[in-house]
Amino acid sequence: MLRKTEYPAAIRDLIVQLRQMPGVGPRSAERIALWMVRARGDQPEQIARAITDTRQSIHSCNMCGFFAADEICEICADPSRSTELLCVTEQPTDILPLEKTGAFRGRYHALGGKISPLDHVAPEDLRIKELVDRIDREKISEIIFALAADVEGEATTNYIVDLLKSKPVALTRIARGIPAGGGLESADELTLSAALSGRTKL
Repeated sequence: MLRKTEYPAAIRDLIVQLRQMPGVGPRSAERIALWMVRARGDQPEQIARAITDTRQSIHSCNMCGFFAADEICEICADPSRSTELLCVTEQPTDILPLEKTGAFRGRYHALGGKISPLDHVAPEDLRIKELVDRIDREKISEIIFALAADVEGEATTNYIVDLLKSKPVALTRIARGIPAGGGLESADELTLSAALSGRTKL
């Protein structure tokens, strides 16, 4: 019986490691691994150095949880931003889309997830205590919740709202509705309901 020819162990291991990256399937992992082995320049080494440098130098901001090279991120360190407005997001990666709009000039607080009993994520696993501490420590007048409009996102928002009811701070959430350029026929019932309840005066 003929033995099946395989790549050397080092290449097989590299393919296995690459497959752990999000969005990288078996074929993509194989192509990337072979490119790394066959590359004529030092691009693979540059990529490896960039990964190592980033892993060593980037961490969570001590204040908001966003990505930072120092103790606090550039957003928290910006003196031109309002210290009275705080936008609560689910993940640090949710901050950048909000920033790109240019519509919000306050600060942020990333929870690091949402309450999800099925995934064994309890309130203690999130940065909720840090949020309460910030409210007690900083002069925050309004907290804007920008969590996902799903069951877990709603449960997390409601849990925090109950915690903060006694605090002298306004609690709001971002409006939800029809996306720009979208028609009513393509919107689901939940979106239409949110759009109606979140209507604004003209």
